[in-house]
Amino acid sequence: MHTRTAGASLFPDLEPLLEQVSKPIQYVGGELNSTVKDWHVGGDATVRWALMYPDAYEVGVPNQGSMILYEVLNEVPDALAERTYAVWPDMEALMRSAGVPQFTVDGHRAVGDFDVLGVSFSTELGYTNLLTALDLAGIPLHARDRVDGDTIVIAGGHAAFNPETIADFVDAAIIGDGEEAVLMVTDLIRAWKSEGMPGGRRELLLRLARTGGVYVPAFYEVTYLPDGRIQRIAPTEPGVPWRVSKHTVMDLDAWPYPKQPLVPLAESVHERMSVEIFRGCTRGCRFCQAGMITRPVRERSITGIGEMVEKGLAATGFEEVGLLSLSSADHSEIADITKGLADRYEGTNTGLSLPSTRVDAFNIDLANELTRNGRRSGLTFAPEGGSERIRKVINKMVTEDDLIKTVSAAYGAGWRNVKLYFMCGLPTETDEDVLQIAELAKRVIETGRQVSGRKDIRCTVSIGGFVPKPHTPFQWVGQLSADETDARLEKLRDAIRSDRRLGSSIGFRYHDGKPGIVEGLLSRGDRRVGAVIEQVWRDGGRFDGWSEHFSYDLWMASAEKAFAASPWPIDVDWYTTRERDESEFLPWDVVDSGLDKEWLWQDWLDAIDETEVDDCRWTPCFDCGVCPQMGTEIEIGPTGKVLLPLTVLGAGKAAMAEHSHA
Repeated sequence: MHTRTAGASLFPDLEPLLEQVSKPIQYVGGELNSTVKDWHVGGDATVRWALMYPDAYEVGVPNQGSMILYEVLNEVPDALAERTYAVWPDMEALMRSAGVPQFTVDGHRAVGDFDVLGVSFSTELGYTNLLTALDLAGIPLHARDRVDGDTIVIAGGHAAFNPETIADFVDAAIIGDGEEAVLMVTDLIRAWKSEGMPGGRRELLLRLARTGGVYVPAFYEVTYLPDGRIQRIAPTEPGVPWRVSKHTVMDLDAWPYPKQPLVPLAESVHERMSVEIFRGCTRGCRFCQAGMITRPVRERSITGIGEMVEKGLAATGFEEVGLLSLSSADHSEIADITKGLADRYEGTNTGLSLPSTRVDAFNIDLANELTRNGRRSGLTFAPEGGSERIRKVINKMVTEDDLIKTVSAAYGAGWRNVKLYFMCGLPTETDEDVLQIAELAKRVIETGRQVSGRKDIRCTVSIGGFVPKPHTPFQWVGQLSADETDARLEKLRDAIRSDRRLGSSIGFRYHDGKPGIVEGLLSRGDRRVGAVIEQVWRDGGRFDGWSEHFSYDLWMASAEKAFAASPWPIDVDWYTTRERDESEFLPWDVVDSGLDKEWLWQDWLDAIDETEVDDCRWTPCFDCGVCPQMGTEIEIGPTGKVLLPLTVLGAGKAAMAEHSHA
């Protein structure tokens, strides 16, 4: 290969490869609202970020978190950010043979030329894709082998709340909200560069670690007990904290991103513009890591939402707006928001959607506002557990009657299909709890036929395997084995099919238990699991989140190889199906998510007792620890404001313009 200058475009080398791969358009860039800045935009102190979503373009490009950071960073005058995604195996092979390194889709620049590779993990199944990208970029796989001049690799996203599993491969991890954190890191790097990069990368990493908000695995030492459990994880440098705090952005109205959402060229998984209407959730579902780690609830105001929708639609031309959050119908002004938006966009092609709706927060008025423009897609609800008992265990406070009332209203109002999400393998679950799902689905169909007077009523039951996650009350629980999960799902399938009269109206979709075991290994793993990830990757593991690329046998064989060399009695079961006790030091205890470990343990005891806990958004505080420790507080409405019709605003502007010309 000819020598090239840092930051030069690789497109001339890349172009001949494009006609040989599937979906070449995903590597081309140039989307509406994308940004390519001059490489030397800030002179010698320019801070350059390559932002990676470690999955295919079509999954990564609509990712809200990555899109926000891309825009926030590119607004900084002397910084630049470009995007990179995982390349498909066909492209990987061609890039290796042609000597083309991992590149960004914006400027087609080599990822290894950037100061920082920021990788956002929403799921642990993207870890092998990170290794492919590092290898293609020419960045040493192991953080310990990197030298001055090598790109700094920083992990973020929900999966970074246990950074230990990938401690071998990342230089640092940022926990929590990224908006302010990436600006802080940018300031630090700029200052270090302006001073002439004293002390090299080690000094830069030390400065990051000493902020208290960035975890740098190299400055922590792990000691183990003879039985394989962790004795402790301790900092090895002065000024490096014992625990690293998560970042929480307050006042979402001050961060109205993305202002100009990207419009993908190739088809992507979400063809819509999304606005995050609030962050955090305090419903307290005990299986839900996202709800636990994003506390407290912070709502965007109704006027803030209206403005983001208006600007976003103008900037993109999308015809659907998704109102995003962990439980969108819980927004204190959701009725006014949906009515206001439906009024504004009535008679246009703009549709509204709520991606997930809680059974007890749904009402027909809300549904009718969402479908006023004639789009009526299926409704999705997530009771999560089949029996009343198991729903108490997981703190999903929804009764069977709540569900029946809700679906009967939906079928009565003209919906034909309802989708229900459940989990299998929940703590304390029995076969009976799972078989209740069949009874519930049959009752849903009977109710639908009754209220609508029609026979073409359908209900789809979707089931995922439960994976215990860090920072939840279930973080100590033994996971159900893949075989037991599969056996339970088989019984459920037979129970649904056995009913001739109703079974044919019930669709049944489920994942087998195998991917869940791998996810469990990665989500509750420690540094020793890094050897497994590397072994899988060396043996060809890629795109583990895709069923057609995922290989359970490969993971199990690689784990056996990697753990065989370990001086401790550890294996996949040790990380997945083993129960932990209260005193065990957990790998993610180095991360302070604000949740007190004692509170989580008490909530686990409440789960065993089938005791439900209310949502602290509407009740006094339950002392989970987040607000006092993180210096945050719940931010909710109502603001008492309403959305004014846009036509009135528009007419006003026109009248003013006329007036000024008079």
